Amino acid sequence: MKKLFLGFGLPVFFACAISGPAKETTSINEDQKKAIEAYQQGLNDKYTNPITSPLKEKASEFEAHSFFPIDLNYRVEATFTKLEDEPFFNIETSGPKNPAYRKYGYLDFTLQGKPYQLVLLQNQMNMRNPLYRDHLFLAFTDLTSGVSTYGGGRYIDMKIPTSNTMLLDFNMSYNPYCAYTTGYSCPVPPEENFLEIAIEAGIKLEQ
Repeated sequence: MKKLFLGFGLPVFFACAISGPAKETTSINEDQKKAIEAYQQGLNDKYTNPITSPLKEKASEFEAHSFFPIDLNYRVEATFTKLEDEPFFNIETSGPKNPAYRKYGYLDFTLQGKPYQLVLLQNQMNMRNPLYRDHLFLAFTDLTSGVSTYGGGRYIDMKIPTSNTMLLDFNMSYNPYCAYTTGYSCPVPPEENFLEIAIEAGIKLEQ
C-alpha cells in the first residue's frame, strides 16, 4: 500500500510544480493586455471628447478607432543606445510648421527572428516643459502603411529610459491627427524608421 501511495503521489507533486509558472505567466499576459486595452480606450475617449479631440465640433460623430487584435508578440524588449551632442533639425511635416527635433537614441530589437533598428527623436520645445521633458517620439512606417494603416505612418510615445533597455510595444501605436482631419503639421517618419515587416499591431485605419 505504501508503494502504491508513493506511486500516485509523485505525479501529483510534479503537476503542481509545473502548473505554477504557467499560471503566473498567464496572469502577467492578462495584465499586459488589460493595460493595452485601457490605453486604447483612453485614445477613443480623447477623440470623442470635444475638449480634447482634434476633431473639435465633429467629435460627436466619431465612434471609435479600429485596432488590430492585441498581440504580445509585438511587445518586445529593445536595447537602447543614447546619442551624444546631436544637432537639432527642423523635421519634415505634412503642414507649414516644421518643429525642431534631434535624434536622441537608437532602439535595436528582434521581431519574428529578424533584427531591426529605430531612431528615437526628442522635441526641443518639450525639453522646456517639466511635464514633457522626459518624453521621446517614435514615428515609423512599415509594410502595412497605406494598406491597412495610415500611409503617413504611426507614432508611439516613449520616455527617456533609466537603463540600456526599453519596452517597445507596437500595440500602443496611434495615428497622427492628419489621418482624420486637416489643419495640423504632422511629423513625417524618418526614412531610417521604415520597417521591412508588416506591424499588425496597434491602430489601423478604416478603409
